[in-house]
Amino acid sequence: MPPGLDKLQHIVVLMMENRSFDHMLGSLKAVAAKIDGVTPDLSNPDTNGSPVKAQALAEFQAQLQPDPDHHFPAVDLQIFGGDPNRVANMQGFVKSYFNQQRDVDHSQKIMYYFAQKDLPVLTTLALEFAVFNRWFSSIPGPTICNRAFAHYGTSFGRVDMNLIYINEPFKSIYDRLIGAAPKHTSKLYYYDTASSTMEITNLLQHQPELFGTYPQFLDDCAKGNLPDYSFIEPNFNDHETDSGEETANDQHPDHNVQHGEIFIASIYQAIKNSPLWPNTALLIVYDEHGGIYDHVVPPACTPDQFTASANDTGTGRPFAFDRLGVRVPAILVSPWIAKGTVVDRVFDHASIPATVTKFFLGDYSPRSPRETSADVFIEPNRGAVDPARNLLSLIAMRNDCPDFDV
Repeated sequence: MPPGLDKLQHIVVLMMENRSFDHMLGSLKAVAAKIDGVTPDLSNPDTNGSPVKAQALAEFQAQLQPDPDHHFPAVDLQIFGGDPNRVANMQGFVKSYFNQQRDVDHSQKIMYYFAQKDLPVLTTLALEFAVFNRWFSSIPGPTICNRAFAHYGTSFGRVDMNLIYINEPFKSIYDRLIGAAPKHTSKLYYYDTASSTMEITNLLQHQPELFGTYPQFLDDCAKGNLPDYSFIEPNFNDHETDSGEETANDQHPDHNVQHGEIFIASIYQAIKNSPLWPNTALLIVYDEHGGIYDHVVPPACTPDQFTASANDTGTGRPFAFDRLGVRVPAILVSPWIAKGTVVDRVFDHASIPATVTKFFLGDYSPRSPRETSADVFIEPNRGAVDPARNLLSLIAMRNDCPDFDV
């Protein structure tokens, strides 16, 4: 058994907001050819039919105003480009952003991506550990339904931003863990009460002890008290607190991306500086692409047992949850991962509960068809392990992992 896998005791997931793979990590193609990022030939037509190239001109804030549309009808246009034969071509991003304020020049900014030097935290982690070339949002739609897949392995048929009320047999990953025999520990850390996501009002409503705040996460790391599974949410909005103003760090357009870099670094450093560093794997992922350009066509997937009606999708067509959403950044961090690892297998947010369930619980039912068919990013430390699928593959723990000043 590889020692890193044998020692693994804690899985931590940090889910950021609304940025595509090309937008955040596309620049890395130039320094690591295996990373499927931006190439000079990529473009989208604007509403005049002129090609708009992808360019490294993204800015930290004030560029993507108004917020790019990432609701289901807009994402449908972005993926299919208005093709009457509905062949996915990723050619509708500029057209979609034009619809926000009918400005041709401004609509072209949806093609901008960050230079490597502008995102030193995210790009360094991607190059130092494992970056996923094929991690997609779970559906071609907005935040709440995509985050539901990370918690439940399904969105229960929802493709919109309405609060999801659970009335089906599928339990959240947190309920599965605390209900297991033997019991496993789990916690969802939100930044603070004023910034907690809408989903928290529904998720785990009968288990308030499973919630913690960002300061509690830092303290739990320092004391070596992390639960078996942790899910971390950023600060979703600017707001006043007793100690002053808290600035949004979720990186949702048009929040400052640098503040999100600092937040990501703080989570990484809290784990790296803790006694649990040898025993912990951290997944950094984004809930959806936020309407921002990516060039990779989302693949088909196993249908869910739910279907969204033509009225619910807003496109005049029903949706059977049989294809994934747009690609997002995803990085797996552990001192047992070889530097420069690039993963080409297909994942989506249903892979999160699938992985955590398989690792800690083994077989478990009932689970959604989407979750049971999703690939896992960490193999369980029981039985035979396929070496090609084990990302925690090193025989000795690395002593060259980066540090960030936070």
